[in-house]
Amino acid sequence: MATASVAFKSREDHRKQIELEEARKAGLAPAEVDEDGKEINPHIPQYMSSAPWYLNAERPSLKHQRKWKSDPNYTKSWYDRGAKIYQADKYRKGACENCGAMTHDSKACMERPRKVGAKWTSKHIAPDEKIETFELDYDGKRDRWNGYDASTYSRVIERYEARDEARRKFLKDQQLKKLEEKNNNQNGEDGEAGEAGISDEEDDEDDLRVDEAKVDESKQMDFAKVEKRVRTTGGGSTGTVRNLRIREDTAKYLLNLDVNSAHYDPKTRSMREDPLPDADPNEKFYGGDNQYRNSGEALEFKQLNIHSWEAFDKGQDMHMQAAPSQAELLYKNYKVIKEKLKSQTKDDILEKYGNAATEGELPRELLLGQSEREVEYDRAGRIIKGQEKALPRSKYEEDVYINNHTSVWGSWWKDHQWGYKCCKQIIRNSYCTGAAGIEAAEAATDLMKANIARKEATEETPTLLEEKRVATWGTEIPDDLVLDEKLLAEALKKEDQRKREEKDERKRKYNVTWNDEVTPEQMEAYRMKRFQRDDPMNNFPQH
Repeated sequence: MATASVAFKSREDHRKQIELEEARKAGLAPAEVDEDGKEINPHIPQYMSSAPWYLNAERPSLKHQRKWKSDPNYTKSWYDRGAKIYQADKYRKGACENCGAMTHDSKACMERPRKVGAKWTSKHIAPDEKIETFELDYDGKRDRWNGYDASTYSRVIERYEARDEARRKFLKDQQLKKLEEKNNNQNGEDGEAGEAGISDEEDDEDDLRVDEAKVDESKQMDFAKVEKRVRTTGGGSTGTVRNLRIREDTAKYLLNLDVNSAHYDPKTRSMREDPLPDADPNEKFYGGDNQYRNSGEALEFKQLNIHSWEAFDKGQDMHMQAAPSQAELLYKNYKVIKEKLKSQTKDDILEKYGNAATEGELPRELLLGQSEREVEYDRAGRIIKGQEKALPRSKYEEDVYINNHTSVWGSWWKDHQWGYKCCKQIIRNSYCTGAAGIEAAEAATDLMKANIARKEATEETPTLLEEKRVATWGTEIPDDLVLDEKLLAEALKKEDQRKREEKDERKRKYNVTWNDEVTPEQMEAYRMKRFQRDDPMNNFPQH
């Protein structure tokens, strides 16, 4: 019920209002009418039909639910592109210095910069553009087709029609040429009759292929045809597309009705396993979805996915779903580089060891294990002369001497250290000094041994130092120190008295003198009376 501002009603009026609303909902009473004479639906809830109090609505209405703040300045028009409003004859003050138009300055001028501008020549003054400003509403700002002229689409239609017309004309010309060639072949000589017959047969076959292609194309077009049904039982019109599956084909889930056969998923319509694994493969037309998943482009796509995962794990910034083109390009580059490395490795092996498959006929001595060389052996089977025993060679350089050495590093060993045998040096890559270096090293070793022996002989056993007694106040106690017994007893008494008083230094009077000099007896008394925390006898009672 659309009511005006809420007013006070008595209980009887309120009951009558409710009964009237129930009658309107049941269709027994006429519906309420608003200001414009339109009926108000009685089933509209009260919170929607009731107008706010600040609108001061006197009659029932639904205007407060509509857009009542409409701006008359909003428009749906658009810019008049390329329109001109005035053509001047001479340059005007404040116009563009380049073209002479008043609607823009030289910085915003879209015309080609002139060698001498219109400001100085007053010739070829450009007309003023039509400047428009629109105040669009919310929908007008977001209308992507605002300002589109539908008549411009006729150009697209004309272009396609011209293309189709040219295609039909070309096909007609081709057919005319074929007919002319056929007539010429029929009017030819008898010797060329056989060839003409063969060419006619070929032309007939080509025409038959064209006709079959047209028939197939018409069938495909018939499959895509939409058949409309109007006024169905559900109401409205529905469109049905012809089913592409041939009805004579057996559905995959009906190939094998055994419960334990291949699983069929009705949601995805997939059957991955082969429903008839024991059947003849030549007679089967369906072997399971895995047959297609592991063959053709599906297998290549799977390898592409695996490559993208492995590359991402190794730090390559690529993702199959985010950038599929980049992933495919990188995979192609990877395959090219892999093939190049494989061929390079193969060439290196062939270069090093040769290729027995491509070489010519092998020598007779290699095939039969015989040769005409004379080799003499002793009774133990050792070679005396004729053929020298080949020594095995390693991949490292052998017998290469550096820095004037005549032997290699590691040819000499002493005191758990390797060195050169020629100069007996244990420093690698050092310069060889020969026999002179050996003599100098031996002389230095003998001299060092002699010095060590002489030092051991002259060195005496160290005497134990007497432990010096340290004074209690931090300095060493002299040997001739003698403490006075009387002064020591007085110092002990004063120390006891000081500990009993424990005076506060802040309460000392101003005129009190203080003696900072400490005698040995006073220091000894302090040491004797000092509390030793590490002394184990502190916890025992003293008598």
